[in-house]
Amino acid sequence: MDRMIDAFLQDMELSGKSKTTALHYGYCLKNYATYLSGRDPLHADKETLRGFIAYLKSQEKTTKTIENYFSVISSFYEYLVFEGKAAANPVIAVRKRYLRRYKDNDDGQARKLISVEDMANLINSTLNVRDKAVITLLAKTGIRRNELVTLDVSDVDLIENAIRLKPTAKRTNRTVFFDDECAYLLRRWLKVREGSANPALFLNMEGERLNRSGVYNLVVEAARRAGLHNPESKRLEDHFSPHACRHWYCTHLFRAGMRREYIKELRGDSRKEAFDLYNHIDLKELKEAYLACIPQLGV
Repeated sequence: MDRMIDAFLQDMELSGKSKTTALHYGYCLKNYATYLSGRDPLHADKETLRGFIAYLKSQEKTTKTIENYFSVISSFYEYLVFEGKAAANPVIAVRKRYLRRYKDNDDGQARKLISVEDMANLINSTLNVRDKAVITLLAKTGIRRNELVTLDVSDVDLIENAIRLKPTAKRTNRTVFFDDECAYLLRRWLKVREGSANPALFLNMEGERLNRSGVYNLVVEAARRAGLHNPESKRLEDHFSPHACRHWYCTHLFRAGMRREYIKELRGDSRKEAFDLYNHIDLKELKEAYLACIPQLGV
């Protein structure tokens, strides 16, 4: 099993996946290997996988976490099928039957959306300069958590107020903008981290690159203190996470009147339609539209 996992992670690197993604996949697969307890993963069937769901639930994993595990395991088996080591991916049918979620606008499971005033309160009530800059950057750019943790200082242009993101499979447009409020906090943070030889934009307490878990924890804790996150609730709308900042960003740009194609470009959505492929958006126009629509938070 360990050799299979190592080969899979090497294949992920070859296909362009980030080191952060590979670490996450490796962690999930090691937990899966622990559950198998020496059993051959090539002999896994629906009973094996149903047992793994029960095993994760016994560890008090959330439904979202279990779904993430099965997404990773499914990718692992797709790799084994590609390499000719497995005849089929046993995860597909199990995911469809036991982990499929249905969206219902009336079930109280809408992702949490906070007001502009609540976002301003969240940021202004956060005292740590780094944490304040992280939350503001997430809210003002709509970038994903993984995109934030891979940022280096050299990726930030404080003259043009723009960021050049690292290439990922999920993103098309790699240029995002931020406003003067965000630039002010970034400058404050860069002053604090002066002298570090680490190229990462955001550092943890040990001076190493801030990771995905670190970003999640600081955002959730700040939201809890501001009364915007209830860890005891099982309802998605009562939880505030880094992705809620992306939801806030897109929603409030749309409410401010930004054109849909501009929002799609800033989100980095894949261009699936012919119109999207040939509609080349001018970055100067995009930046002007962004600055006209991004909410001001008084930070």
